[in-house]
Order: sequence, then C-alpha cells, then structure tokens
Amino acid sequence: MTLEELRRRAREGRDPTCAPETLAKLLSVVRDTNASRYLEIGAAEGLTTCAVLLQTEGAAATAIELDPGRAARARENFSAFGVAARAELIEGDAGEILPLLAGEYDVIFLDGPKAQYLKYLPHCKRLLRRGGTLLSDDVLLYGWTFGTPPPKRKSLALRLRAYLEALEGDPAWQTELFRYGEGLAVSKKL
Repeated sequence: MTLEELRRRAREGRDPTCAPETLAKLLSVVRDTNASRYLEIGAAEGLTTCAVLLQTEGAAATAIELDPGRAARARENFSAFGVAARAELIEGDAGEILPLLAGEYDVIFLDGPKAQYLKYLPHCKRLLRRGGTLLSDDVLLYGWTFGTPPPKRKSLALRLRAYLEALEGDPAWQTELFRYGEGLAVSKKL
C-alpha cells in the first residue's frame, strides 16, 4: 500500500493524520529549510514522519506517540517505507518526554493533544534552532478557537486561543496562520 493510500485510510477511519494541504506545507518547509533534524509530537501511525523522511535523504526524525497501538503501527510503517534507521519513535506522554530531549531541531510538527499545546510551547522553543520552524496543526479546530464552541469544547477552544496568543505575543516567533485543514500555525523562531 502506498503512503497516500495509508493516509487516506487513516482519514476515513478517523485516525489522526494531517490534511493534505498541511502535509504539503510541512514538506515545503522541510525542503526549503534543508531540514536535517525533525521532531513530531503526536506521531499517530507515523505517516507524516515517513513522508518527511522520504523527501529528505539525510534527515533524522524523532517522533513521540502516546498510544501503544499507534506507536506499533508507526514502527511498522517506518520499516515498510525504509526509513526505520533514521526514525526514532519514543512511546509515551510528550509532556514527560519533551523536557528530556536535547539538541536542536530544524522543524517541529506539533500535532499532539491540542489542550497541551501551550504547555509544550516552551519546550518547542528550547528545542528549535534559531531560524527553525514550528508547525502547529489543528489550531482553529472546526472554527471553535475564535468562534462559538460546543459547551464541552469551550475549555479546549480557550486553550488553543491562549496558545495562538502566546505565539503572536512572543517577539521570538514570527507566526503565520493558514486556514486549511483545521488551521495551521507556521512559526519561525527568530
């Protein structure tokens, strides 16, 4: 099965995978910055990490995934697409893993639990090299972030709004918001 077929199957099965436009933007950033170190927070089945590594021959990736079943499928996909030697999968809670990571990444793709984005932001800032890019997926979440969310989602919408305000209010970031998918914030670390 091709990577695109697996991505389509994941979307149809409601398993997390980024929108095609989001992936295209991510791959464009990876290509344009000649990224050699990539971090993905919320790897799911590893399909986005596979796409990044298939585009960048010399790059290495670190992917974090909490769900054991998804982590197992990510490892299988890394092997199936021949990128396992360049992909490190860390299984566990990103909130516990991020403080332990060291070194600098060229690109970070944040696609984990949306309610935790603000908590992860200082770690992303520390881990991203100057001039690197942080891509934060699903920040508009069905239009709820700046709209009227269902009562059960109000807290999540407020957290995403606070996250975007933190990015925009920090002079260390230059952020552009794209409205495709469920919203993508692309932030360059100045």
